[in-house]
Formats: sequence, C-alpha cells, structure tokens
Amino acid sequence: MLKLFFRCLRIFIFCCVISFPGLSQSVFVPLNPDYHHLLDRLEIKSGQLFPSIHSQFKPYTREQVAFLSDTIAGLESRPLSRVDRFNIDYLRNDNWEWSQKDASNSRKALWKHMYRKKSDLYHYQDKKFDFHLNPVLLAYVGHDSDQEETPYLNSRGVEIRGMIGRKLGFYSFLTDNQATFPRYVNERITRQDAVPGEGFYKTTGNNGVDFLHARGYITLDAIDSVMSIQFGYDKNFIGNGYRSLILSDFSSNYLFLKINTNIWKFNYQNIFGQLTAETLNGDGFFPQKYFAHHQLSVQIGKNLNLGLYESIIFNRGDTSTSGNSSGNFDFRYLNPVIFYRSIEQQAGSPDNAVLGLDFKWNFARRFSLYGQLVIDEFVLSEIRSGNGWRGNKQAGQIGLKYIDAFGVDNLDFQTEINVARPYIYSHNFPQGEFSNYNQELVHPLGANFYEFIGIMRFQPIPRLNVVSKLIYARYGADSLGSNWGQDIFLNNSDFEREFGNTIAQGVLTQLYYFDLRLSWQLKHNLFIELQQIYRRIDSDLPDNNRESSFTNIAIRWNIPQRFYAF
Repeated sequence: MLKLFFRCLRIFIFCCVISFPGLSQSVFVPLNPDYHHLLDRLEIKSGQLFPSIHSQFKPYTREQVAFLSDTIAGLESRPLSRVDRFNIDYLRNDNWEWSQKDASNSRKALWKHMYRKKSDLYHYQDKKFDFHLNPVLLAYVGHDSDQEETPYLNSRGVEIRGMIGRKLGFYSFLTDNQATFPRYVNERITRQDAVPGEGFYKTTGNNGVDFLHARGYITLDAIDSVMSIQFGYDKNFIGNGYRSLILSDFSSNYLFLKINTNIWKFNYQNIFGQLTAETLNGDGFFPQKYFAHHQLSVQIGKNLNLGLYESIIFNRGDTSTSGNSSGNFDFRYLNPVIFYRSIEQQAGSPDNAVLGLDFKWNFARRFSLYGQLVIDEFVLSEIRSGNGWRGNKQAGQIGLKYIDAFGVDNLDFQTEINVARPYIYSHNFPQGEFSNYNQELVHPLGANFYEFIGIMRFQPIPRLNVVSKLIYARYGADSLGSNWGQDIFLNNSDFEREFGNTIAQGVLTQLYYFDLRLSWQLKHNLFIELQQIYRRIDSDLPDNNRESSFTNIAIRWNIPQRFYAF
C-alpha cells in the first residue's frame, strides 16, 4: 500500500510539472531562530501583516524572505536604523535570485568563478536553470564543568539548491558529524537512545557520537502563487514562539508531503508525514508510524492572524506494545478537507488526535502578542468540577515580543510561558505517541510542566549580535515504575490516579537554564561565536540534582547553530 501511495505521488508531481509551464518555485530557508527573528522585526516595524506570509508556518520560502525585505526597504515612512539596513541587505543577498535589488555581486570573484555572489561559493543561472553550491561547517570546542571529557563538535558538509525551468525547485543538505556533548546532553542521549534532533548514530570513545545529517526535497508551484507542494525529508515548525506546542523541529528529520494553499487572506496547509516509532526493541528494525496535520490561518484586518488546526498520529499495523510493525498508511487521512476526528472514530478510535488554535497580534509597531492552545481530550463537565481528571489533557502558550525596547535601536525582548497538563501527547501504544525516533515531536520536556522563557537580543553594530536566554521550568518527573504524566513514552493507560491530577505532580523538578552568546559575522553567513551556558536541576530526589557550566567557542559557516535548551 505504501509503495502504491508514493507511486501515485510521483505521477501527480510529474503531471503538475508538465501542466503548468510558466510557473516558478522557491525552495525554503533552513529553520533558524536567528533568521526568523530578523523577519519578525521587519514585519512588526512595518505595522502590518502580509497576506502571502503567514509566519506560524516555518520554514519560510526564499521568495517570501526576499519579498518581505524588499517591501520593508521601500517603505520610506518606516524608520530603519543602520543595523536594520544591514540586515535587509543580508537577507537580500542571501536570497538574491528573488530580490528586486541587484547588489549581491562580490567586489572581486575568487578565481573568476567562485564567490561571484556574496552568498554562494558557486552559482549558475540562465532562463532554464538556477544552481547554488555552498560548503557547510560547524565546529566548536569547549569546557564542561560536569565532566572530564572535552566537548567538541565537528560538522562538515555541502548544501545544494536551485530550480529547473523555473518550475521545479530542489534542495539537498548533507553533513558528516563527530561530537562529544556536555554531560546533560549525553545523559539524554543515553536515556532516549537518540542524539537530539538526529536519527541513527554510532557511539565512539569518551562518550562521543558519530552521525550523518541529511535533508532533501523538491518543491513545485502547482497553481501560480496559490498552491505549492513540497515533498522530501526535512523538518517543520508551526508557531510564532521559541517553542511550539503544535509541531516543533526538536526531533529527527522525517519524510513528508506538504501542500500549502494561499488565497486572499487565507492560508491552508496540509502535512502528511512518515515517522519512526520507538527503536528501543534492539532488533535492528525501526517501526514506522504516520501523522497528518492540517491548519487554516486567516488574517483579520491589518494586524491580527488566527489559526485553527488538527493533527493525528496513526498506524495501521500491529498496535501491540512491542512496536515491531512498520504498519500501513490510512489513505482516508489523505482527504485534505475533512475533519480527522471523524475518520478516527470510523476506524474504531485507535489513533491519537489533537486540535487547537493559535493567534498573533502585531500592534504599535513595537509589539507582537502570540499564543497557542492544544486540546488532546476535553470534557467540559470534568473541567467544571475541578477534580483533576487525568483525561483533561491540554497545553497552552502565551508570548510577547518587544522590539527596539525602551527606545534603543535593535534591542529586542521576548517573553514566553508554556504550560502542558499531565499525559498530553502520550498514547496507549508507541504508534500513537507524538514522537519521532525516540524524541518528542513537540516540546523537549514532554508534558506535565510550567515553563517561562525570557530572551534578549541586541545588535549594537551591524556585525555583532548578543543573545541572552533564560529558561525556568517546573515539572513533575516520573520516578522508576511510576507514570505521573511527564514522560510521553510511557503507556497512557498506566496512570497513577484517575482524579486529583495537577501540573508538575510526581517528582518535583526545577530547571534553571541560562545562555549567553556573542556572535560576529566575518563575511556573509560566516560567524565566530562565544557561548556560555549555565544549567541547574533541583529535584526532590537528591540523586537527580545537577549543576554545570559549559563554555565553548565556535565557527559556523552556512549552517544554523545547534541548540540544546532543555
């Protein structure tokens, strides 16, 4: 059945290519919080939302980035600082094939063919073919106060992107990686048998790991400026916050088909994905499961965006707890405009469905208020009773962004609160958990937590960025043999009590995380960075207490920074 599905998909994409001869298609900018922040700033300063850009759907296309930066640069009524102008030029240069401003040429090419453009080691472009080639490098070395081994990371690779006939976009990214992480990251790798954000890996001496990171996809504009299609192996992020309670980029890459439809002030997105279920059975076989997500977003007036979404995790194979079946795709979920919960009920309710909403409101050209609400199960009578029924599983987020704070150019603040009730995102079988390759598909803390995040970003001069992050979380951990609702990988039916459940129940644990990073951009997309992390765990179980300090210096070239903020 799965082979038939992908065969039909290939035929569909081929038919679309030959049916729409005059269209163009952009690939996506890799997921990167620093990049997203620049776009957030520009949108807030503009004083309006743009119907073609619904910012909760990430990553952005390169065409969207160029459009936003060109548009803001042309709004003479919006005051822009010298640093803002630098950032706009950076965005234009990074997406020069879509920008209206032709200022991306290098002053002097290297060996006549290299770096003719500021952003590309090599490029070729004519009316039928567009090609970009760049090297990728991320290396750091540091000191962790909680272990003797020296943490380091060595990532080398290549990035390729382009378009064929202005119809079909393509993207490929590959790095080879060797690393020894700080102790708190190593402990998570041991506990979950997964490197955060990655898939298959091998262990080396001195707590080291070795892994490949690969992403690749094709894109197609099926209906000019209305419907686009992406098929490949990568990640997605849904939301306007630092965290997402709907779908995050924390887990490994996965195979997916994404259809995005943008009409007037509406944007409707469908994602159909193939995930890896728990791989802890040790038999060398990685069972598969699937998910479907659709979300409708609408812009109201000039400054407000509202969205309604539904997600479901499913598997049509063996639903035993062993998780040894690869399962089958349920083709009923391919219907792009149906209520998934109705299909799930017709199938006998074996799947894990959630629904919810999100919003964003930009105001005063300085602020952006945003939030998310997630409902896994909801019984109004039980909520009214206030008896703490275990089946009331919800999560919520509220956040505020404040740019040019207190009248200081390019000083930006962000505060965010995330809350998740016990047992949300879990299920009775591994095939129903909101997880991928032994990692949380949504929030790295799982469930059963309160979290406060404060972020300060300051760019005093064009090439220098100072980013400070403070995280405080209060959650209830699950001790050996218990299930208080924090670990989404535990069986949802093995709960501790039916009623009287509260957030942070179980082994009370408090997380304190502080991160300070100084980043200097030597040349386009080439950064030298110095980072200091302080992390502390206070637990009701003294053996779980931890305190560590991690310092590192890094060089980064054409790749986002890796974050381990948990």
